[in-house]
Parts: sequence; C-alpha cells; structure tokens
Amino acid sequence: MKSGIIIFNAVLLVLIGILFYLHFSSSSSPKPAVTHSVAKAPATGSSIAYFEMDSLENSFAMVKDVQKELNKEEDAMTSEKARLEKIYRDKYAHYQSQPSMSQVQSENAAKDLQETQKQIESNLMAMDQRYQDLKMRKMTEVKSKIEDFLKEYNQSKGYSYIFANEPGFFYYRDTAFDITRDVINGLNEKYSKKK
Repeated sequence: MKSGIIIFNAVLLVLIGILFYLHFSSSSSPKPAVTHSVAKAPATGSSIAYFEMDSLENSFAMVKDVQKELNKEEDAMTSEKARLEKIYRDKYAHYQSQPSMSQVQSENAAKDLQETQKQIESNLMAMDQRYQDLKMRKMTEVKSKIEDFLKEYNQSKGYSYIFANEPGFFYYRDTAFDITRDVINGLNEKYSKKK
C-alpha cells in the first residue's frame, strides 16, 4: 500500500515537471495582440445626455399648471371632508341633546350615526380615488409631453440615451452633456403654443 502511494506521488511529480517545462518553453513565442473595441460617440457629441428633473419640475409651465390643478382639487377635498365631518358632529350633538329617548329611539339614533359614518367614509374613499386617478392621469400627460419632445429634439442631436437626473441618482456627471435648458425652453415653447 505504501509503495502504491509513493509511485502515485512520483507520477504526479513527473507530470508537474512536464507542465512547467511546456508552460515556460512556450512563453518565448510571440502571443497575438489583444485588441479592444471602444464604442465611439456620434460625430455630434456624446451618445448620452441628461436633464435635471428638479429644474424641469420647477420651470416647466405645464407642471406648474398641473400642480395648481391638484392643489385646487386637494382644497376642494379638504372642504368636503370638513363639511361631511360637520354633518356627523351635528347629528351626534342632536342625539346627545335628547336625554329622554326611548330604547327604540336610542337604537335608531345609533344606527343612523353608523350609517352616516359609513356614508362619509365611502364618500372620502371615492374622493381620494378620484384624486389619485386625476394625479396619475396628469403625471402621465406630463411624462408623455416630455418623451414626445425628447424624441423630436433627439432627431437632430443623435443621442443614444437621454436620462432624467434626479438628486442622488448620479454620483458624477459632466455638465457638458446637460441639456436641461434646451428641454425646458422647448417644452415651454410647445406648451404655450397649445395653451
């Protein structure tokens, strides 16, 4: 058994020696050069551009109009919520002011308050859903306007990608590829024509 292990180790040692010889003897022959291909930017400039999303949100007239509309809707919802809460408080106060109610009247009053509360909650949920739908629809319209403008704008620029930079998204960016001013001016010009 011991002689088998010795023979096995001897064969391994010979094989390792042969591998070292082949490896180091072939290193003197020239190796083919490795070429790397680098993507070139289009002749008009970089293939990537970006715009500052927060600047766009602060300067694009359509975004300001959408925000005004959403604020108006929020104010209307707040007023309606206050009106509905007042209805409930008034009913509650009315029933509390009648101390000599019978058992049946008391049960009917409790039932009426529960139904009123359910109706108010249902109305509030419906209002909130309408608001969320409006907000989503308006934000989709804004996004669509930006995308349509960028497609048209890029026909003459030839960028491969145009990113919207939001705070904390990019750690470094070369301001030479910032097209924020072009995007804001173009969007506002188009929006004012349609308005």
